[in-house]
Amino acid sequence: MKIGFIGLGIMGKPMAKNLVKAGYNLVVLDLNKKSVEELKAMGAETAENNVELAKQCDVIITMLPNSPQVEEVVLGEGGVIEGAKPGSVVIDMSSIAPLSSRKVYAALEEKGVHMLDAPVSGGEPKAIDGTLAVMVGGKKEVFEKYHDVMMKMAGSVVYVGETGAGNVAKLCNQVVVALNISAVSEALILAKKAGVDPELVYRAIRGGLAGSTVMDAKAPMIMDRNFNPGFRIDLHIKDLNNVIETSHGVGVPLPLTAQVMEIMQAIKLDGCGVEDHASIAKYYEKLANIEITRD
Repeated sequence: MKIGFIGLGIMGKPMAKNLVKAGYNLVVLDLNKKSVEELKAMGAETAENNVELAKQCDVIITMLPNSPQVEEVVLGEGGVIEGAKPGSVVIDMSSIAPLSSRKVYAALEEKGVHMLDAPVSGGEPKAIDGTLAVMVGGKKEVFEKYHDVMMKMAGSVVYVGETGAGNVAKLCNQVVVALNISAVSEALILAKKAGVDPELVYRAIRGGLAGSTVMDAKAPMIMDRNFNPGFRIDLHIKDLNNVIETSHGVGVPLPLTAQVMEIMQAIKLDGCGVEDHASIAKYYEKLANIEITRD
């Protein structure tokens, strides 16, 4: 089995590396030539364009920023669809709008090419250590055939339903993560302003009902003033745009999500768009005129 991988960004590069480490024959493509050379040094092959890559591969994985990029790379002029063989599969691991997934799926199906929408959660650390959570939409039999490939990059790979369901699950994930970071930020700013060490409050509550994976990942980052991006504010804004568009389409008001979206927009205007989404804490720090640091 030869696998093509398009998109070697913060998430895609370590995911591709894990496939190489697992022994798969990989062909990579990205605009960032340095990332391509890193994979080449590990033994991956390279392709000049999407069509060339698709012609060579049984599986084409895409890991791109948003719906327009996925549609352009797969369906656009010189796209994957022009080179993909009948019976091959496109596994889109980007986080995009469910309607976009269904559009790409329909076009590929007409050519006899399968598709799974398989967005991931876990950020850069879990992409590096291969423990991402993958939520998958598409035909069940296609999911079962390629489950083991996805598991080489993941700690869990769960089938959610038909095409688009994977991205619906990812949108739900992004709602919970955004609200959780906001809640952690509010709690830690309260502790700091009240004169109690946020580190000790974190230790006290993390083992109880308030504890969460998000808290354990982001509270130390906030207190260490480490906002290097594992998942950028800009990308979370993109995801929440897709959340709100989808929620409006199905008739579901999401007032808390809308509020966090505005918090992220404010942080972006302060120049934090390229920082980790833990930077949500900076919004609360600005309101309270204090930084969340360990005493």
